[in-house]
Amino acid sequence: MIGLTVVIHAVTLDFIIRHAGKAERFFLHTAGIIGKPLAACAIVTAVFSSHIAQIWIWAGLYLGLSCAPLEGISDAIYFATVTYTTLGYGDITLGTSCRMLSGIEAANGFIMFGWTTAFIFEVMSRIYRHEIRSL
Repeated sequence: MIGLTVVIHAVTLDFIIRHAGKAERFFLHTAGIIGKPLAACAIVTAVFSSHIAQIWIWAGLYLGLSCAPLEGISDAIYFATVTYTTLGYGDITLGTSCRMLSGIEAANGFIMFGWTTAFIFEVMSRIYRHEIRSL
């Protein structure tokens, strides 16, 4: 699962970095002064979509392993989201056969969010480089 989520995230970030300049030019051309904020919004939304995909894959794993007490896709997605984001409400806990997975998922989400933060900082620095230099 760690390898799969890293691949998903790396492919998403690679796609974004290769197309960020095009997005910026498109939004600047069509939206003028709010083009850069719109490009930033598109980039953040794309990265967020990667996290959503990863959470759904974790939920699928929990369902595939029949981790009690998850009673369906809704419970599995909720549990995976709360765990991946390290929020950890604790209102649903897994049975003994699967509970180590939740700790692994939490560590995975923590690393992915850190990677996302660094990535967004770098992309935004590139987009706003000209404005930063003129300060």
